[in-house]
Amino acid sequence: MRIALLADIHANRLALEACLEHARTQRADRLVFLGDYVGYGAQPNEVVERIMAEAARGAIAVAGNHDQAVANDREAMTPDAETAMAWTRGQLGPEARDFLASLPLRFEDGTRLYVHASPQTYPPWIYIRESRDALRALEASRAQMVFCGHTHLPALHGITATGQLVSFQPVPGAPVPLPPHRRWLTVVGAVGQSRDGNPAAAYALLDTATSEITHFRVPYDVQAAATALLEAGLPPALAARLRKGL
Repeated sequence: MRIALLADIHANRLALEACLEHARTQRADRLVFLGDYVGYGAQPNEVVERIMAEAARGAIAVAGNHDQAVANDREAMTPDAETAMAWTRGQLGPEARDFLASLPLRFEDGTRLYVHASPQTYPPWIYIRESRDALRALEASRAQMVFCGHTHLPALHGITATGQLVSFQPVPGAPVPLPPHRRWLTVVGAVGQSRDGNPAAAYALLDTATSEITHFRVPYDVQAAATALLEAGLPPALAARLRKGL
């Protein structure tokens, strides 16, 4: 089975459609959405409708912190993120809100665990930015493979039976074997708001037959997404981040 893993779409329909089309060319059998479908971007309804349609066809979807913030205005965010979230709440209808509220925080699929942030349950929404964060995350789970987003930065970490951690910087398009004598944590990168200086969309593909993970970068019309954001009256700084991939 070839599993496409997509996170941090952030109401960016153009980036989502580009990644889904790319995944189709890679013969993806299953889609797994790792949260944060709304926030920042200008097309929350279009994105949620597409996720709902894919979920109805068997895709797996878990909730992210921005998805939960739709119903919880106590979620702490940056000023621009709070502005975008207030706008998003005014755009979403009851069906989209109910769908986001219904999503689980984690989904176990055999030896695989899908979450938006870390498997650690407290404090919530931990960022896995450094090796020590990855070590704590893997120690908090018994899954052979953990997949997440949240940082918007692609990364790969493995831990041996003796607790030794190895970390890799994924090279786009280059498959990486995930041997079973280690447990693995993959951060898939962001579909809709890159933060590593490359504005292209990011996602990852797991091949369960070969036990390989491949990270991809997918070009899309960043300028059109930024223009839509400005036309919606959202903070110009969010459009600038899209263009720069920061």
